Amino acid sequence: MLIGIARTSTLDQVAGLEAQERDLKAYGCDQVYSEQVSSVGERPELDAAIKSLREGDKLVVTKLDRLARSVQHLGQLLTELEAKGAGLVILSMGGQQVDTTTATGKLMLNVMSSVAQFEREMMLERQREGIAKAKAEGKYTGRKPTAMAKSETVRALLEAGKSKADICRDVGISRASLYRIIAAS
Repeated sequence: MLIGIARTSTLDQVAGLEAQERDLKAYGCDQVYSEQVSSVGERPELDAAIKSLREGDKLVVTKLDRLARSVQHLGQLLTELEAKGAGLVILSMGGQQVDTTTATGKLMLNVMSSVAQFEREMMLERQREGIAKAKAEGKYTGRKPTAMAKSETVRALLEAGKSKADICRDVGISRASLYRIIAAS
């Protein structure tokens, strides 16, 4: 049995999710689980998809980044699939389809995921270097403090007797930001 998993990280990526679902169904997936959550958060549909796998089944994803957040996470997922006697199929990985039920597929997956992890780490390193350079030149000041810009509104609502929880909800700030505004007064 082929079990598909489709994921986008935000709710506004509807077209991307629909494209994944279409590709998974076209490949022949008997069931497709879909979710719109960050890969670092809880993944209830991925958990359900893995739970539904039986020996000989395959979990199918369109791309590796729709499944795992790191090489370590991928390794954990592969161990879990292997324990169930299931495999993994990635429809598009560097222009190739990868099936971990074959020795070549396992090799390709390990090499390509290591390269992807390396690229990610290099990108983050370049980003850190760019930020450090911009800070040294006085061009990077970070994000504007959005909650502090709402200080007057918060103070007026506090003076009017509105509850802190209502203020946070109505103004769109966190409780911590509310207390920073109060402390700055």
